[in-house]
Amino acid sequence: MGVLRQETGPEEAGLDAEALDRLDRHFAHEVDEGRLPGFLVSVARGGRVAHLTAYGRRDVAAGLPVEGDTLWRIHSMTKPVTTVAALILVEEGRLSPDDPVGRHLPAFAEPRVYVGGSGDGVRTRPAAGPLLVRHLMTHTAGLTFPFYHAHPVDGLYREAGLDSSGAPGTDLAGTVDVYARLPLQFDPGTQWNYSVASNVLGRIVEVVSGQPLDVFLAGRILGPLGMTDTGFHVSGEQAGRLAELYGETAGPGGGPHGLEPVAGPPLHGRPRFLSAGGGLVASAHDMHRFMELLRRRGELDGVRLLAPRTVDLMTRNQLPGGADLRAFGSRPAHDDPGNEGVGFGLGVSVVVDPSRTRDPSTLGTYGWAGVATTVFWVDPGRDLTVQFYTQVRPRSAPTAFGDLKRLVHEAVTD
Repeated sequence: MGVLRQETGPEEAGLDAEALDRLDRHFAHEVDEGRLPGFLVSVARGGRVAHLTAYGRRDVAAGLPVEGDTLWRIHSMTKPVTTVAALILVEEGRLSPDDPVGRHLPAFAEPRVYVGGSGDGVRTRPAAGPLLVRHLMTHTAGLTFPFYHAHPVDGLYREAGLDSSGAPGTDLAGTVDVYARLPLQFDPGTQWNYSVASNVLGRIVEVVSGQPLDVFLAGRILGPLGMTDTGFHVSGEQAGRLAELYGETAGPGGGPHGLEPVAGPPLHGRPRFLSAGGGLVASAHDMHRFMELLRRRGELDGVRLLAPRTVDLMTRNQLPGGADLRAFGSRPAHDDPGNEGVGFGLGVSVVVDPSRTRDPSTLGTYGWAGVATTVFWVDPGRDLTVQFYTQVRPRSAPTAFGDLKRLVHEAVTD
C-alpha cells in the first residue's frame, strides 16, 4: 500500500498558496453544505506533489474521514488504463490499431449500421468499412451507451439488458457478444460517440494476450508501477478504506438537494464482469503513479511500459482534420459547450484549442473523468498533473470539474 504525500511547497513549484487555499475552501464549502461527502485533491509540478488536501467523509453515516489511502471507484478513468494495456500489445507486434476488430472478435467481422425501425422490424445495412481497433480507442466505432436516450440504438441497448453496460449474468466476453449483435449508430470513423468501446477493447486485450483482463493489468501495468491498491475488487484489508458511493437526491424543481448512498459495482470479491471501461478502484497514490507514467512518456522509476512515441500518439488528437468533440460528436448527445476546443486521442481527451474551451486550459492538456465526479489531467506545457476524487453520481452534468480547472489555473504562477 502506498500513501500519497506532499513532497514540496507550492511556492517552490510555481504555485500560489493563497489560490490553492481558495480551491480548498471552495470544495470544503461544498462538503459543509452537504453537496459532497468529502474530497481529495492533489496538484503536482514536475512529478512532485505540491498541494494535497483531504477533507470531509469517505462514509458519512459511519463518520469515517477521507484520508490519503482512501480508495475510490474511478469508473471511466479505467478507460485510459485499458488503452495502455492495448498499446503494450501494439508495441509487441501482437495487435495493430489498424486491425479489423473482427480479426480478434469474429462476431464483429461484418458490422451493420442502423437504418430504421424498432423491435423485430429494425432495418440495417452493411457498414461502409470495417470496424478497426483504433475506432475503439477513439470512440468513433459507432457503439453507444444505453443511458443517452438520444438515438434508437440507445434503446436497443436497453432492450438487450445493457442498462449498466454489462449484460446480466455474463462476463466481459458474453457482454461484448451482445454488443456485436446490435447495429452500429453510424459508419466507423465518421463520428465521435462516447460508448462501450473500451469494453470491446478490453476483450481484445484478453483474446490477444490469452489472459483475463485483471491478470494482464496486474502483471503488465499495476504491478510494475507499484499500483498495489488498484483493481476490480477490494480485499478484506482494503474494504474499510473504500469510500461510500452517493447519488444526488432531487430537491424542489428537480434540482440537486442532498446525498444518499447508492449501489455501485460489486467489489467485495472478483466480479464476473470485468468492466474495461469503468470497473477499477484505485487510490490517489496509484493514480499519481499512472499520471507520472504518462507525463514521463512511458517510463517511471526505471520501468518502461511504452515508448515515448506511443504515449505521444495516445495523447495527440486523433479526430479527422483536428476536429473537436462538439464538431465531430454524435448529436445531440455531445452538442455541449464543454466539448468546444477539446479533441480525443487514444483513451483520453486532448485540448486542441484553448481559446475555445469553456474552462481555462492549455494546448495539449489530456486526461479523463469518471461518473462519480473523479478526474485527472496532465498539462505537459506547464508540467502539471492534477487529480480530484469524491464519490457522487450527479443528476446532471457536474460543475465540480469546471470549478477545479478554474481554481487550479488561477494557482499557477509560472
